[in-house]
Amino acid sequence: MIPAIHPRGTKVGGLLRYLFGPGKREEHTNPHLVAAWTDAGPLATLEPPTRADGKRDVRQLTDLLEQPVTGGRNPPRQTVWHCSIRTHPTDRTLSDNQWAHIAGEVMAAVGLAPHGDHRAVRWVAVRHADDHIHLVATLVRQDRRTAWAWKDKLRAQQACRELEERYGLYRVAPPGAGSRGWPRPAELNKTARLGRRAAPQELLRRQIRTTATTATGEADFFARLAAAGVEVKLRHSSRNPSQVTGYAVGLPDHTTAAGDSIWYGGGRLAADLSLPRLRARWASSPNRPTPRPRNAARIAADAFPPHPGLYRDTADAARSAAGQMNAATATDIAGAAADVLSAAAHAWESDRDGPLTAAAEALDRAAYEQQRPPRAPNVSYAGQLRSMARLISVMGAVSEDTDTTAALHLILNIAAIAEYLADIREAQQRLHQSQAARAAASLLSRYAPPARVGRSAPSTSRSYVRPDHYVAPTRSDRRAR
Repeated sequence: MIPAIHPRGTKVGGLLRYLFGPGKREEHTNPHLVAAWTDAGPLATLEPPTRADGKRDVRQLTDLLEQPVTGGRNPPRQTVWHCSIRTHPTDRTLSDNQWAHIAGEVMAAVGLAPHGDHRAVRWVAVRHADDHIHLVATLVRQDRRTAWAWKDKLRAQQACRELEERYGLYRVAPPGAGSRGWPRPAELNKTARLGRRAAPQELLRRQIRTTATTATGEADFFARLAAAGVEVKLRHSSRNPSQVTGYAVGLPDHTTAAGDSIWYGGGRLAADLSLPRLRARWASSPNRPTPRPRNAARIAADAFPPHPGLYRDTADAARSAAGQMNAATATDIAGAAADVLSAAAHAWESDRDGPLTAAAEALDRAAYEQQRPPRAPNVSYAGQLRSMARLISVMGAVSEDTDTTAALHLILNIAAIAEYLADIREAQQRLHQSQAARAAASLLSRYAPPARVGRSAPSTSRSYVRPDHYVAPTRSDRRAR
C-alpha cells in the first residue's frame, strides 16, 4: 500500500472537480465519498449532486471544507493537503468500509485528525477506482488553529505498513530500503506519449546491469557502454582529478526541452550499480584475462572463446551454490545468480522484456542489502557464477540439444536458490524481499528453455515439467548454518 503526499495547493474546489470528474483519460469510474471528518453527518448529504450537464456540483462540499480556513487566525498560504493511497496490483479489491477505516487511520497517523478530536481539520476521502482513494483536507482546524502536519510522509508510510499487516495486503519495503530507482510520473507520461517500450531509466538500468555482468573491469565496462550507444559522464575526485569516483549515463534521444542530456547516476539506477560496488564485484570475480578493446568494433564475442558445456557447468555451479546458501552467504550467491539471469536474458530474450528479465530484477531486489555486510568467507561459487554469466552473455543462444537440457537445469537450480533466499528473508522478517524471491522462483519454474540455433524458440507462456533425471537441491545438501 503506497501513500503519496502530493504538493500542497490553494484551491480545494479545483481538486474536488478533478476527483469527481472523468479524469484525464476517462479513467475515473463512479467517483464517490467513502469517509469524511468527525461530525460531518451522513455521507449522502455531502455527496456532490449531478448537474443537468452530467458533471458533479462540488460547490457545497468546497464551502464546507473552506469554512475553517475563512475563519482561521493565521491560515497558511497553501491550505490544501492531498494524499493518494494505492494498493498493490496483486491485492484484493477492498470495500468502501475498509477504505473508510484506512482513510481514518492515515488521517490520525499524520496528526491532522486524531481519533476523538472533534475540532480537527475537515477532510474527505474520495474513491473513483478499485485500487486507490484520495484524501483531501484543509489545513486549518475547526478551532481556528493551523494544522502543520509535521513529518506527514513518514507517518503515512508507517500507518500503511501497519494496515498492510492488518488487512493481509502486499508488504511494501520501508522507505529508503529500495535496491533501485523508479521512474517518476513525468518520465512515465513522457514515455507513453512518445510510444517508447520502457522509460529511459528502466532501459539504462537494464543496459548497465548487463554490461557490468559482461565487463571484466572498469575500463572494459565504460568501453562497452560507449559501444552500446550509451552516453557516459565520469565524476572525478576534487582532491585527485585523475581519480574517477563515479559515473552517470544517458541516452542520446532522451533530452530536456533545451536539448541537454538527462543524466542518471549509476547508484541512482540501482544501489549495486554504483562505481564502488561495481569495483568490489569485479575484484571478487575470477576474471579471464581480456585485453582492453581498442575501439567499439573490437568489442565482440571473440574476447571469450567458445566454451563447450558452458550451460552444464553453470548449472552444476548453481546447484553447488544452492548447497552453500545460508544467512551469511545468501546475499553474494543470490546476487551472482541474478547476474546469471541477466546474462541469460540478454542472450535469449530479444525483446529484453521477458520472464528472465523480470525474474532477474526480482531476485536482485530480494538479494539487496541496504548496509553491505562484511563479505562472507568461502563464497567461491558466487564468483564462479559471475564469471560464467559473462560467457553466457556473449555466447548467445544455445547451440546443441544438450545445451537446451542444461539450460533448463540451470534455470531450475536458480529457482531453488530463489526459494532458499525467500525462506531466509522470511526468517529475517524482510517480507517484501521474501515475496520478490518467491516471485522470481515462480517465473523461473514456468520458464521455457531457449531453442538451439537454427530452430524457432518455444513459447515462454507454457510450463515445463522437470525431467525425470533432474534432482533439485534439497535443504540437506546445504551446509549447517
